[in-house]
Parts: sequence; structure tokens; C-alpha cells
Amino acid sequence: MNRRIRTPLAALATSAAALAFAPGAQAQQVTIEYWQYFFESRVTAMEQLIANFEAANPDINVEMTHFPYADYRTRTAVAIPAGEGPDVVQLFYGWLNDYIAEGLIQPLPADPFSAEMIGSEFFPMVQAMQVDGSYYALPTAVRSLALFYNERLLEAAGVEVPTTLEELVAAAAATTERDGAGNVTQVGLTTGMTAQDHHWFREVLIRQFGGEPYLDNYRTVNYDTEAGRAALDFYLGLEEQGVTSTGFMDEPQAAFRAGRAAFHIDGSFRIGALQDSRGLQWGVTELPAGPDGTRSNYASYWVNAITSSAEGAEYEAAVRFMEYITSPEAMEIWLEVVGELPARVDVGMTPENADDPVFGPFIRGLEYANTTIFADESAQRQVMVDMVERVRLQGMDPGESLTAAATAEQAILDSYYNQ
Repeated sequence: MNRRIRTPLAALATSAAALAFAPGAQAQQVTIEYWQYFFESRVTAMEQLIANFEAANPDINVEMTHFPYADYRTRTAVAIPAGEGPDVVQLFYGWLNDYIAEGLIQPLPADPFSAEMIGSEFFPMVQAMQVDGSYYALPTAVRSLALFYNERLLEAAGVEVPTTLEELVAAAAATTERDGAGNVTQVGLTTGMTAQDHHWFREVLIRQFGGEPYLDNYRTVNYDTEAGRAALDFYLGLEEQGVTSTGFMDEPQAAFRAGRAAFHIDGSFRIGALQDSRGLQWGVTELPAGPDGTRSNYASYWVNAITSSAEGAEYEAAVRFMEYITSPEAMEIWLEVVGELPARVDVGMTPENADDPVFGPFIRGLEYANTTIFADESAQRQVMVDMVERVRLQGMDPGESLTAAATAEQAILDSYYNQ
């Protein structure tokens, strides 16, 4: 567990001052806790936002705590009911229903977080945070997927940046390298269902091959179809054609950062880390179009919520902090430091942002993105992992494995929505 060491940086406070409630000079200081999982650029951005907020609100002290991602959900689930956890907590949008069901968070006050304001100013995907007429959480940023590429490797192989799946496979084949024993030393394209590929498969490939992954507002699995089989055949075929190697360097993003992969599909949150990778020359482009030219994308977001343990003065301070970290200024800072896209339409869809060579592909991808509504994000991701492993490790027929995956995921959805 790491706790932020606060340094007053009054020079950073700009429009944050507009959110201050003009506390008196002798006002008693209130301390609130903010928790998020550890991701270096996200921690750096939040440190800057906290400094801005504290400078404009000297009666509020914000302490940030962060944990490794693997421990994060467990820590919050245990701490909040015991009254020992945060007042404001970060959670993945797909966990919202679980947090509500477990009584870990409380609705945001309608003033200042009215449904009318959120509906008109935020990207439509954020409306999934509304339950029974109340909003329970809001994001600072949203994110989509794009195709990262290593400029040096493409230049060395003499290939262009691909715009279609067919071109991607050809370019990946040209940039894959092996040693004398046939072992892959450089992959053309990274793969891994435990990373972002389960989103790429669900919301992009299935749609690009003519399907629709879910029906009934994501309550009915709909990929056990010819389109689903075509999408799975394409995905499995990447390794069969020798343009990727599952498990290469353990994590897909590690292989790309090390300069050992030509192409890598990832979210806009990866920008900050790549910008700090010395010697890596990279670019980014929109996800390749499907066989008939169809474009699709997956959009997601992490949100902030006020926990059920926040009461009295801490609750009022938490509301003020929520106002600031979901403000246009906070979103601009988050974009610059983390690379995640502003959650407010008028901040994200400016010509400057949409045409930016780095942010632009992600922002343009939001226009044709879909956001999966998860009942249990971790369990549903594992379904995709198991689907691929049954084929690769057990030799199961791909179609049979797809059917098994659809059955298993439907059981997860039925268990959640019928409880």
C-alpha cells in the first residue's frame, strides 16, 4: 500500500478555484481518502489533480492510496463495509452492479450530478452508470482501442501501416522473425485473451464478420453463430499462420514496449507508458476494418464513486472532489498525462484532439465503439480465455469450444440477472 506525500502546488490550481465553496481562513480541515489501483501514469495524473483541488479547497485534505490491480477489488470490498476504506473510490465500469449490490457505494446527489447534465455533456456510454434513475459513478476519462505499431520494424520490413484485417495479417507475417531453431524472436502481432483481445474478439471481430455479440441489452449471448465461428477462426488463424505466438514475453504490452513486436492492439491508457519507453519509435492508427469494410471498436472506462462509508463533512468534501475530478479541466490533464480520452463530448471531440496523431485514432474510434455491459467482467473474460485454451491445449474443435463458451457465459448472465 502506498500513500501519497502531498506537496502544496498552488501554481497548478486554475479553474479548480471555481469549485471551491469559499471556505473561511479558519475553517476546520476535513480529510478524505481516495483509492485507485496502481498504474503509474494514472497515479501521476491523480497527484496533479489532488494538488489542484487542495490548492483551491484549503479546507479539504485528500489522501490517495493505491494497490496492485490484482488485490484492488478484494481490498475495497473488505475495507469499505468496515468503515476503514476510501470516501471516493475508483472502479471499473463493469463492476458497478456488484458494488451497488454489495452496498459499497451510494448514489451521487442529483445536484450537481443531474441526469440531464450528464446525458447532454458526457459520451452516451456513461449512461450505463445510471441505475433506477440515479447515477452512482462518473468517469474522468473514457478509452477505446487502436493499433499500435513499431515504426522501425515496419520500415525494416518495407511494409505500410495496415488499414484492413487482410493487410494486418500480411504486414504481421512480414515482420515476424525466428531463430535457426524456429523459435519466434519477434512477433508481427501480439495476442492474448487476458489482455485486450477478449474485447477485440467480442465487440470488434464478431461485428466485422457480420454478427452481433449480445442481444437484449447484453443479457443474451449471441455469438454462437456463423459470424462468431468466422471471427474465432480468424483469431486462431493468426497463430496458425505464424504471425503471432501466444505468451510471447508473457505479456503482449511487454513485447511491444521491448521493441519485439511490430503490432499491438491496446487501449489509449497505454499511451503514457509508451511515451516513457526510451528508444521506442511507435505510432498508432485506427483498428483495421473488417472484410466488408466494417469498422468497430470497444470503449470502456474507469469511474469514481462515493462510498457508503462517506458521511457528514467527509461526504460533502467527497462531493466537491467528485465535481473537480469530473470537470473539463481534470479531463484535459488526464488526457495529457495518461492518454485516456475526456469523458465529456465537448472536451474530447475538439478538432485539435480528433486530428492528433496519437489521440486522434482513439477519439475517432469512439464514434463506432460499443461498450459491453458486464454482469461479471472477470468471469466473462475467463470464458474467452478458456475458449481459446480448449482449442490450443486440448485440441477441441473451434466450433465446439465457441458453443461451450456461449453456454458458460449465458449461465453467468442468467445467474446475475435472475437472482
